[in-house]
Amino acid sequence: MGLREEKRQQTLKRITQTALGLFARHGYEATTLDMIAADAGISRRTFFHYFKSKDDILLSQQAGLGEQLVDAISAEPRGGRPMKTVQTAMRRIAASYPLEELVAIDKLMMSIEAVQSRKQANYIRDEKLVLEALRGLWPDEPDMDLRLVAFIAIGLTRLSLDAWRNDGGTKPIVHYLDQAFTALDGGFGAV
Repeated sequence: MGLREEKRQQTLKRITQTALGLFARHGYEATTLDMIAADAGISRRTFFHYFKSKDDILLSQQAGLGEQLVDAISAEPRGGRPMKTVQTAMRRIAASYPLEELVAIDKLMMSIEAVQSRKQANYIRDEKLVLEALRGLWPDEPDMDLRLVAFIAIGLTRLSLDAWRNDGGTKPIVHYLDQAFTALDGGFGAV
């Protein structure tokens, strides 16, 4: 990474951390772009080089799930089956999320309707990214099978996050992910 990109990443991180701290202290609605820019030590104009809105700051915390999953899938040993490879990759990602930070960000995201609808669109994007990665790794597998694996991967992520949220975020997300995969492996029990 060059010096310019490194500086950009540092500024992006500073803006994000500043905004999340302000959201926690003052609330999302009461936090202005001017407050974020001033506390991050940048101009309002510079803010817009990094984010289009406050919503984008929150969404950036979810963004990258598809990319992370693609990277994790690609890092898995070759020769496995697509679903098992995706499961192992998803567990590794889920286990890496810091629980306290995730609870705070999730509460914010759930409280803003505009963010919720855009969050759903991100899931569709993530599904497409995972599908492309699976096609690259298993070119001879039927496309319908790979589409199903990508759909299940993102669907189980959503279900796990919902269960985690409903439980108050007290257990790691990987716990709920394991439950979801167990249900899937067991043919959904009596359902």
